[in-house]
Amino acid sequence: MAPVPLPKYLRISRDIIAMIQSGKLSVGGLVPSENELIRRFRVSNTIARKALQEAEQTGWVVRVKGKGTYVRQTRVDRPITRILSFTRNMLEAGRTPTTKLIRTLVHKGEHQLIVNRRLYVLRGPLCQIERVRFSDGVPMMREIRYISLTFCPGIQKKPLEGSLYDLYERDYGLQLMEVDQTLSAVQVPEELLNVFDLEAPVPAFRVEGVTFCGKELILEMEDSIYRGDIYQFSVKATR
Repeated sequence: MAPVPLPKYLRISRDIIAMIQSGKLSVGGLVPSENELIRRFRVSNTIARKALQEAEQTGWVVRVKGKGTYVRQTRVDRPITRILSFTRNMLEAGRTPTTKLIRTLVHKGEHQLIVNRRLYVLRGPLCQIERVRFSDGVPMMREIRYISLTFCPGIQKKPLEGSLYDLYERDYGLQLMEVDQTLSAVQVPEELLNVFDLEAPVPAFRVEGVTFCGKELILEMEDSIYRGDIYQFSVKATR
């Protein structure tokens, strides 16, 4: 019995992957566009689009809305066992971190968060900030943080495009003592697709956490979405 031929979009996708594996397409480089695939393989735009989607779903490329499709870089690794800022994490990975501040709000009330089955309460006044964090220009994480204005008075007036951890230490003399976090597997929500320059949802991590600057002294709370296709968390344990 003769083997069933692969669908055209799969054959094109495998050709793209073969070019990446052989080095003809380098990491961070542009992958042939839909129009280029249409001309080269004489296929419809539907097949060309499915070929690029297949290459993305298998982890070889990443599509950036309005810019094109790129050979995906290796995932950035974040060790869970360290208190590590996004900025420091990117620098250690050899990446260039940047930040876009979306909004800043000040609340008089409290914020509650359940982490590892424990209810934490951060009492006001609070500064709520929303930021998008980038690695080499690619949006990696959307974060919302609630910061105690008791420990960080006037922080809403500070430059908030850099490392908050560095800001806590440099301007307020605070040392981060402990972080309690939960990590869950989700997808990038539809309402955040534009934030991540995505056309369709991809796997993601949701991180909810509480950061302490002393025993039972809550400095901030976090609710962040990390792209799971280009970011990974790791833990090392011994017996």
